[in-house]
Amino acid sequence: MIANKTILQMKYARIVRLFAERVHLSYEDALGFFYDSETYGLINDGVADMHCLSDEYLAEELVLEYNKKAIE
Repeated sequence: MIANKTILQMKYARIVRLFAERVHLSYEDALGFFYDSETYGLINDGVADMHCLSDEYLAEELVLEYNKKAIE
């Protein structure tokens, strides 16, 4: 399924805000991490309709990815 680009951008903003709050990053730092993340790549490529998942779920996926990269 292909998502509307404007709606998708609004979803990205909500996800980044939740992610920033959860890992205590500035919005700008969280945004930078988001656009370099595997999660963003999957959403943007339309893999498994990830854009249909809740903002909270996707923010948590980013938290997991962030923590994994922090350990490496």
